[in-house]
Amino acid sequence: MNDRAQLPRYDLLIFDFDGTLADSFPFFLEAFDTLADAHRFRRLDRSKIDLLRGLELPQIMRHVGMPRWKLLPVALQFRAMMGQSIARIRLFDGVRDVLRDAAGRGVQLAIVSSNSEENVRAVLGDDAALFTQFECGAALFGKRRRLRRVVQGSGVPGERVLCVGDEVRDIDAAHAEGLDFGAVGWGYAKPEALQARAPKLMFDSVAQMAAQLAG
Repeated sequence: MNDRAQLPRYDLLIFDFDGTLADSFPFFLEAFDTLADAHRFRRLDRSKIDLLRGLELPQIMRHVGMPRWKLLPVALQFRAMMGQSIARIRLFDGVRDVLRDAAGRGVQLAIVSSNSEENVRAVLGDDAALFTQFECGAALFGKRRRLRRVVQGSGVPGERVLCVGDEVRDIDAAHAEGLDFGAVGWGYAKPEALQARAPKLMFDSVAQMAAQLAG
């Protein structure tokens, strides 16, 4: 649904980070080969990237032969690798304006991410001060509890909260908490995979996100 006239006023925006605010997918692809070799699962077939973007995380793990118990050590190493190359990671064009506009209108901003708070703050720079809460280092399947903690800490009723992210697991966590979700089409997952989960909003571009959130 994209009719701004029917939208509630959102007083809290909870953002995912990688693929939503930060353009980290190219770095992820580079790092994945190193992680695959170190932890002995298959590298990503570059010819199948578009297909893989349509899969959910458990399906991708099965595709590369990664058992679930390896998720934590792989995630920790990925965060460390990104921290060493953090200067390469940038926010998507226009994202800073979206964040500043929302904060300027009195909307609370928060981040729930599996990345480290140190990495997130480094990429945000001075704009990290716009955020009232950081719930970082979340388990890849553990965002629901983090979302609940942010909402409780904000004092904002659930019907005035919008979660914004780029992966199916983000939508599932938000819906499990009864929260509206805005899916971004420029991140890790294909837009079709996100639309299949019926998000409240679907943003095809940062400019569209800016327009709808300001509406």
